[in-house]
Amino acid sequence: MTKQEKVNFVIDTLNKLYPKVPIPLDHKDPYTLLIAVLLSAQSTDVRVNQITPLLFEIADNPYDMVKLTVEEIREIIKPVGLSPMKSKGIHGLSKMLIEKYNGKVPADYEALESFPAVGHKTASVVMSQAFNIPAFPVDTHIHRLMYRWGFTNGKNVVQTEADAKRLFPKDLWNRLHLQIIWYGRQYSPARGWDLDKDIITKTIGRKTVINDYLKKSR
Repeated sequence: MTKQEKVNFVIDTLNKLYPKVPIPLDHKDPYTLLIAVLLSAQSTDVRVNQITPLLFEIADNPYDMVKLTVEEIREIIKPVGLSPMKSKGIHGLSKMLIEKYNGKVPADYEALESFPAVGHKTASVVMSQAFNIPAFPVDTHIHRLMYRWGFTNGKNVVQTEADAKRLFPKDLWNRLHLQIIWYGRQYSPARGWDLDKDIITKTIGRKTVINDYLKKSR
């Protein structure tokens, strides 16, 4: 297969598997999505979705959030991990939203990345899922699969994002990044990987990745 044929195969396969793509993190608006994505760092979406209802019942907007102390936020979000950093980030960004943006989450990369505890990936998810602005957030699943499929050298997420944006049509980015995340979880995980179930990697995958898998499975 040519590189373009491989890209087309990925798009077609993912569209068949995931004609409708749910957003993994529960939220109701850009603010609650921003908080949920921030909380998801080095945690699982399942865990975050268990904790955010408890937090949002008390404060689902920046005005109510700043009424809480950092310690009060930390006590609620402890189960998701990294609570000292995340609680400071949530309180700090909520204060900034009120002071600079009238409590509204801005649809702007530079503004989003200026908030405490908000990096490029978090900003990209918000731009994509809250504002429908083309973005290709790269999480561990996308980074892993782009390497397994031979679409990137896998050196870092910055390069992986650049390669994904170069290979896939811009109008598909928002949909594709979610489809790849779901595919990675269901068919191509880091642990317990079964190549026979992973039709995309089995069909177009990097030869070294497939050979390493076969050696370990013998």
